[in-house]
Amino acid sequence: MSAPSTLTDKLFRVAVWLKGLDGATQLVAGIVLIFLPPAVVSRFAHAVVTRDLLGPPSGALAGHFEVAVQHFVGGSRTFVIIYLVAHGVIKLGLVIALLRKIVPMYPVATTALALFVIAELLRAIQTHSAVLPLFALLDVVIIVLVQKEYRELRRQSQ
Repeated sequence: MSAPSTLTDKLFRVAVWLKGLDGATQLVAGIVLIFLPPAVVSRFAHAVVTRDLLGPPSGALAGHFEVAVQHFVGGSRTFVIIYLVAHGVIKLGLVIALLRKIVPMYPVATTALALFVIAELLRAIQTHSAVLPLFALLDVVIIVLVQKEYRELRRQSQ
């Protein structure tokens, strides 16, 4: 792995490392949620909201958080666990491939991230989530950086 030389290279590395951290966090969270009863999640969420960590308990952010927890407890639990574990495993695999500059994996990474963007946006529309579009936007930025890096690597190999 050579040291990043341009600003784009540095941004790419930072984005990939952040994606790896995000993937590891999602994988661990998904695994924890498998074993954590919904009542514990609900109590934790209520404690977060009532301790004003998200602003006033009657505020918009606290309201969104409470709705998200109710979706989770009320039936989206399986979706959330599968999403977190799958997303985490795929991200970690792609991050390893991108950091090792395995060129054939760049189009795979772009496709996987694009599918995540679509899934995140569709789920955001279904659940009225304010957070999922932000994750989708981050994935779009990373797609752009992956494509730039891919084009540069192909150019260097010619």
